[in-house]
Formats: sequence, structure tokens, C-alpha cells
Amino acid sequence: MQKINISIKGMTCASCAATIEKVIKKLPGVYEANVNFATEKMNVEFDPQVISVSNMESAINKYGYGFTSFPSGTGETSDISDSKKNAGKNIVSETSAGCEVQECKINSINSDSAGRIFSSQVNKADKIKAEKTDELRKHRQKVEFVLPIAIIVFAFMMWEIAAANFDIAAFFIPHRLYSVFLLAISSVVMFWIGQPFLRGIANFIRYRAANMDTLVGIGTLSAYIYSAIIVLFPEVRSILNLPDVNYFDVVIVVIGFIYLGKYLEARSKYRTGEAIEKLINLQAKTAIVIRDGQETEVAIEEVMSGDIVIVKPGGRIPVDGIITEGFSAVDESMITGESIPVDKSVNDTVIGGTINKQGTFKFRALKIGQETMLAQIIKMVEEAQGSRAPIQKLADRISAVFVPVVLGIAALTIIVWIAAGSQFMPLSQAFRLGLLNFVGVLVIACPCALGLATPTAIIVGVGKGAQNGMLIKNAESLEKLHKINTLVIDKTGTITIGKPKVTDFILFNGDLGKKTTAGQEGIDMQKYSDEKTALKILASLEKKSEHPLAQAVVEKAMDAELELEEPDSFENLEGRGIRGRLNGQIYLAGSPGLMQEARIDFDEEVVKKISIEGKTPILFSTENKLIAAAAIADVVKESSRPAVENLHKLGIKVVMLSGDNRNTAEYIARQVGIDEVFAEVLPGRKAEIVKELQIKGSKVAMAGDGINDAPALVQADVGIAMGTGTDIAIESADITLLAGDISKIPQAIRLSKQTLRTIRQNLFWAFIYNIIGIPLAARLFYPLWGLLLNPVFAGLAMAFSSVSVVTNSLRLKFTRLR
Repeated sequence: MQKINISIKGMTCASCAATIEKVIKKLPGVYEANVNFATEKMNVEFDPQVISVSNMESAINKYGYGFTSFPSGTGETSDISDSKKNAGKNIVSETSAGCEVQECKINSINSDSAGRIFSSQVNKADKIKAEKTDELRKHRQKVEFVLPIAIIVFAFMMWEIAAANFDIAAFFIPHRLYSVFLLAISSVVMFWIGQPFLRGIANFIRYRAANMDTLVGIGTLSAYIYSAIIVLFPEVRSILNLPDVNYFDVVIVVIGFIYLGKYLEARSKYRTGEAIEKLINLQAKTAIVIRDGQETEVAIEEVMSGDIVIVKPGGRIPVDGIITEGFSAVDESMITGESIPVDKSVNDTVIGGTINKQGTFKFRALKIGQETMLAQIIKMVEEAQGSRAPIQKLADRISAVFVPVVLGIAALTIIVWIAAGSQFMPLSQAFRLGLLNFVGVLVIACPCALGLATPTAIIVGVGKGAQNGMLIKNAESLEKLHKINTLVIDKTGTITIGKPKVTDFILFNGDLGKKTTAGQEGIDMQKYSDEKTALKILASLEKKSEHPLAQAVVEKAMDAELELEEPDSFENLEGRGIRGRLNGQIYLAGSPGLMQEARIDFDEEVVKKISIEGKTPILFSTENKLIAAAAIADVVKESSRPAVENLHKLGIKVVMLSGDNRNTAEYIARQVGIDEVFAEVLPGRKAEIVKELQIKGSKVAMAGDGINDAPALVQADVGIAMGTGTDIAIESADITLLAGDISKIPQAIRLSKQTLRTIRQNLFWAFIYNIIGIPLAARLFYPLWGLLLNPVFAGLAMAFSSVSVVTNSLRLKFTRLR
């Protein structure tokens, strides 16, 4: 099975999307098809052994639709093959181990292919944009021709209406001459500007496929033919006793206004896709790589996994990788939404598309082409923008049957007016009113606003999220998020930084009943009275250990810019600590148990206090005297407490899960303001806790970053992964926070609420517009209150209803999320 994303041309309304979807789904070998009118794209799953893309295009060609910018007729694959997916990964690992030349060549070829695939997708996006720009230009040219004429004719219409009802002189142009002039102009408008509407009629006759163009086409062509008979064959008018009134002005103004509406709608929809365009433009075009010992500038698609890439100040990082030499500050705002540059040094990862602010560095390319984070973001945003929210299903169902129903209402309208109206007025007048009502119903009943209501808001909402470091996988997740009333958060890596750090470094004097910090008087061991000296000795020993707590001590010393020494000897005491000799002196560092074993006195109250605070103590001593204690903990992120406060303001209960002991978990919870704590939780238990909360009636979102969080992320109503976490967690989640910052969670919830509010507004106005407009156009209120709707105003209202819906959706771009 293959899944592809295809751009479609020729769609004019939601019923077009429904028609294409229906046709494609009926084809053998097609498993699923989803056509999005707002994005003008189709996601389709099919068996390439049974049906080809060209077969699908042939099936919809006869209805007047086609595929846009399709490279080689194969489509845009959602996944590349495993060999390409893993392209070049072996180069990095196996080159260091001495891989064989042939294998490296194969991997290099695959890496190059992956790069070219992504590059071709970028080129395809550029080509589609160029085609849409050209299409908009042609639309604008037609609008520039027809709109001035429509406005002038509309002014004459208003003059005629005013002259007939008020004491105003009629305009001076002879009626016959003016009618001939309108016949000529309306012919040009009908058969040139109105070509899409005429094609809609032809498709309806040939394939029984009706859309908005069909409605407008039947209505305006009926008015045109009737008027042409009145003007060209006066004897027929006399025989049928028809009034000398034509509706060429209605044809001109209706088509003019509707075409203006189509142009404005297309331009507005063009703007909704700016998020994707901006992401694509972040891709660097070239890269400087080292080839044969020389710096060589190559096209981005020629970068291979394993290449050493040089990035200079102000340059855009071309692909994902890891720094091998140098340091800099990198602007990662396009990934995280945060404007403050991030310091980078050796062994830090860099992301393609981000900007090097200062310094020159080298990095080894690890992910290229579709493997890069930027490519994955683009893919995820496109899929989310093309997905359907549950709230859209009602609108889709209505749009699918709307056009046939409207055709029936229009036909019934003219029949009833002729049959019933002729009982109260002359037949000719009843026929004239019936015709006007027929045209009005067809023109005003277009379901475009209904079809655009949800997808345009989703497109803008998902794009807004991506620009602020929140990747939303699908529209359903965005809709569900606003209903969340409970947030379950994993502690490590989510609330905390996920990395042990030295939070306190305490020096002791000879009297262990008292403790004193560096710099205080009365310390017996003057050699160790300086904090930097004691820390330097401890870190010099700990650098030989691979334990994470030891690494925290070393990092503390490095942050203090201490120059570490080489121990004379070193011994790792499994599970207890270390013993080492430095400058002839033996030292011990480790747990309280190690101190007890060595018969070294220590202050148990200090150790107890450190433990109660959720920190791990490392005691440091000579062979017989305690020197210091280092308190190590996974510290709370600065953003965690404000984020929890914001969640409380949104009425959301915050629950923390942790595998740590209860003291540690509750200490962290108190710091942050968590409502409920589950401590000493085993990995498999996390999903059970989420399920228990759901059974109690809670709508649960789960935020986590580890492999052990994946089941809970799937179980939750909405799973939220930290972008700094594991790939498995990210794949399991519905939303990914690229910066790994939980302050983005309340922002995502606000975005969800605002997006759903916008959708409801759009749907309300779309429904109200049709509910009121159709009876008004059919003149159902005319016998009672004399209310009627001229087809001209119906056309104007229809044209701007779609524009208003898209414009309302675009307001989401300016929503404040903080």
C-alpha cells in the first residue's frame, strides 16, 4: 500500500471536493481518499499494483478536475523506503569502525537519494506556488475587466429601480439601444468570464455531477437565454404576452460579483498556506562541506550523511547533525518559537534551517533530506492541515447533498410561482417572478462558505502552532484539546530538565555537629576551606567515573572553570561510590553507606534534609575526615511553575507521575504547584492511571518524553510529547512541543479554544446565510411582507460569504497565545 499527497486543480467549492472523493473512492485498489477543498489537496491510500496515479487523474479529468505539478506521475510519497529512511546512518557508525568501501558507497547513494527526494518536494511546492500565482494573475485580469462593467451596470440598475418607485427621472439612454448594448456585453461576460459556470452545466448533463458552478451556470444562463429571446425575437414576446424586460444586467452583475468573490476567496486561501511556505523557505539552498580536504560549496541535495559541514556566522545550517569542532550561538526560533539564541559546542546537536548567529563551527551531517527535523515538521503540518476535525463531518455531509437539493428547490420554486402565482397575477408576471426567484435560489445557495468554515480555521490554527513550536499531528487532536480538564505530566524531562545537577555544595569543619559554608571562620581543615579547592579535588576523581551523578559534579567544576587534575589511582566501588589517590592523599566519595563502612562521621541531619528535598547526597572525605557534601537533583525547569499556574487559570487540574520515591516527587510537586502526585510509578502503571482518570469522567491530556511514557500518551485523549524526548514518545503523541517546554501546553490549549471558537463562528454564519438566504431568494416571504431578494444581491452576498469565512479564519494568525 502507498500513501500519497496530490494537489488538485479545478475545484471551486466543497461539493467539488465531495465529487472527487466519491469518484476516487470507487476506483479499484483505492483504500481511502480524503479531499480538502481549502488546501486543494488529496490524501489517498492505494495499491500501486492495482491502480496508478494516472488512472486516478483520468477518472477525475472528465469531471473537469486534474492533478497539479506531479513529478513523474508518481505522487508525493509519505514515506520513503527503509533503505532511504536509514540512509547514511551506517556511514557515521561504521566509518569509525572501518566500514567497507562498497557499503559506504551504497549508503552514500541512498543518502543522496533521500536528499534529492526532499529537494524535489521543495521544488514541487515552488512550482505549485508559481502555478497558483499565475492562476491568481489570470483571475485578477478577468476581474479587472468585468468588475468596472458590473459596477456601472449595477448603478444603472439602482437608477432604474429608484426611477420606478420614486420621483426620479429615468436615464436618457433609449431602452432598445441599452438592451442591445447589454446583450453584447453579457454575451462576452457569459461565454468568457462565465466559462467555469458553463462547464459546470456540461458536467452536470454528462456525468450528473453538480457543484457551485452548476448552480450559478444554470441560473445565469437561464436569465441570459430568456433575455436574448425578449430582445432578439420581439414577435415571440408578443405571442407569449411577456413584458419588455430583460435580465442581462442580472447576468453581468451576478457573474461579475461572483467572479470577484472567487478571486478574493482564492487570494485569501493562498494566504492560509503561508505557514508551510515559510517552513519550506527555511531550507538552505547550499552547504559548505569538506571534500578531499578542501572546502566545497554544494547544492543541499548533494550533502551526504557523514559529511563534515562548515557553518559560518550568519549562515543557515543546511541539515541536522552534531558539532565536532567550534562553538556558537544558534537561533532556533523556527523550531522552538523562542527568540533567544542557544549556545552550542562540541557534541551538541544542530538542526537544519536554524541560523548560526556567531562563530564558525564544523558538524557531522547525520540526517538529510526527508530525515531532517524541518522535513518532518513540514510533513506533519501538511498532514494536519489536510486532516478533518470531527466538527467538520456535519458540514461535509451537508455539502455533499446540498447542490442536488438546491437544484430541486430551485425547480420547485419556478413551478410553484408559475402555477400558484398565475392565480393571483398575469401569467407573464408570474413567469417573470418565478424566473427571478429560480435564478436567485441557485445563486445564493452555494455551499462554499460551509465547505470552507472548518478547513480554513484548521489550516491557520495548525500553522500558528507550528510557528510557535507546537506541532499538531491532526485536526482531531486540535479539537479535542480544548475539552481537556486534566493534564497528567511525567516528572523527569518534562517538569524537570531530565539531567542531574549539583544544587548545593556544603563544606564541613571538624565538628560534624555543625556545618559551615566556604569562607566562614573557625574551619579546622584549612586546606579544604575553599569551595573551589574541594570541588576541584572531588571533580578530578569523579571524572574517572561514568555514573550520571559523577558527571553532574564534573559539570559543576567545568561551569566554575576549574582545571582538573589526573588522579594517581582510581577505584570504582560498585553501588557505593569511588576511592582515589590525588597528590598522595586518599579520598572517598559516595553514599552515606560508604562513609559508615569507612567509619567516617557525618552529619545525619544534613543528609536527611538533603533527602527530604528530593536530592541525592554525595559525601566527600579523606580517609578519616568529612570534607563536603554535594546535593544532586534533577532540577525543575524555570518554565514549569508559571506553566502550571497558567493551566490552573484555564481550569485544568495538573497531576504528576514519577518513578521516584515519594519524598522526591512531593518536593518537586510543592515547588511547581502540582494538584496530585503519583510516586514510585512503574512504567506500565502510567497508562493505567490515565485510564482510571478517564473512567472517573476526566478528559485527560498526557505530557511526557520517554519511551516509558508512550503507552500513556496513546491512552490519553490527547498525547503531548516533548520534542527533546525520544522518537517513540513523539510518534505516540498527538502534539509535539519542539522546545520541550511545558509552558507551550497552556498556549496550545488557548490555540485550540480559539480555533474551535472560530470554526463555530464560521459554521454559524455559513448555516445562517443559507437558512435565511434560500427562502428569501425563493420569495417565500413576499406574499406576507413583500420581502424579496434580487439575484444581483444574492450573487453579491454569496460571493462575500466565503470571503468573510476565510477572513475570519485568518484572524487566528493574530491570536495571542501567552
